[in-house]
Amino acid sequence: MLFPLLRPFIHAIDPERAHRLSIEALKLLPLPPMPAGDETLAIDVAGVRFPNPVGIAAGYDKDAEVPDALLGLGFGFVEVGSITPRPQEGNPKPRLFRLSEDRAVINRMGFNNAGADAAETRLKRRKPRGVLGINIGANKDSADRVADYADMTRRMAPYASYLTANISSPNTPGLRALQDEGALTELLDAVMEARGTDGPPVFLKVAPDLEPADIDAIARIGIDKGLGALIVSNTTISRPPLISRDAGETGGLSGAPLKSLALQRLRDFRKATGGELPLVGVGGIGSVDDAWDRIRAGASLVQVYSAMVYEGPGLGRVIAKGLGHKLKQHGMTSLPQAVGSEAP
Repeated sequence: MLFPLLRPFIHAIDPERAHRLSIEALKLLPLPPMPAGDETLAIDVAGVRFPNPVGIAAGYDKDAEVPDALLGLGFGFVEVGSITPRPQEGNPKPRLFRLSEDRAVINRMGFNNAGADAAETRLKRRKPRGVLGINIGANKDSADRVADYADMTRRMAPYASYLTANISSPNTPGLRALQDEGALTELLDAVMEARGTDGPPVFLKVAPDLEPADIDAIARIGIDKGLGALIVSNTTISRPPLISRDAGETGGLSGAPLKSLALQRLRDFRKATGGELPLVGVGGIGSVDDAWDRIRAGASLVQVYSAMVYEGPGLGRVIAKGLGHKLKQHGMTSLPQAVGSEAP
């Protein structure tokens, strides 16, 4: 309730510095117990029980510093990362821009993180609680990116409820080429082998800027390779009409202007997979209605991030509570009943 009062002061600070301060603030907060939540919102995806379908997307807690504090805010799951094998500074600053008039964000961070060693040290100390996804990536200067993903799979699997192979960031040159059919097959073969038979499920995060043939190929390969879910989608390199001062900055666009594109891509993947592969809806979700639209379009789970810049840290809890009301309004007794219910 305090966030609307604090927002003008927070938004007066450089965006990347404000983000860093929010992480430090979460470190100082006493960890509240995770709320029991509404049992009707629980859902099983890829063998993992999610207490509610609202998560925080990768990119906020890049180095797995505050996953438990985020769970305490009411999120049903937290995805940390992207984490790369070696530390990486990312792209030159400034590289993060608030587009307040558009309720959007542009970033060109470039997988900045402290690397696998630092993350693993924290994760080893952590007492497992809640659902933790770990988003993995490759170093920008890697000679073998597939090997990077395999290495990260082996290292992070012991600490993860699920792993996400992020091949869709627009801020690492050449990374999105791994979405091509041949490259994706090679990548997933390596990741699945590195995970082993007892490892956590593997999710794949895809871009919204895909052609129909790409969608069909990714869906087919994902099903064939036994993916746990597809996360649809990452930021976009496209530019719908924007009015903010920094609208011309390069990088990935997220927030409200991404909503319609991300929703359409979710529908496209639902059709392409025929419901055989769980979907996670991301991009432009800032309200209960936005989350409900993704679920009805086929998402078993949803994630938020950019909207928190404008709505505050309580957004996950607000959306989860609202989804419980939506189920009751539609005469449903469990979340799975709502998944894909817009389909004829």
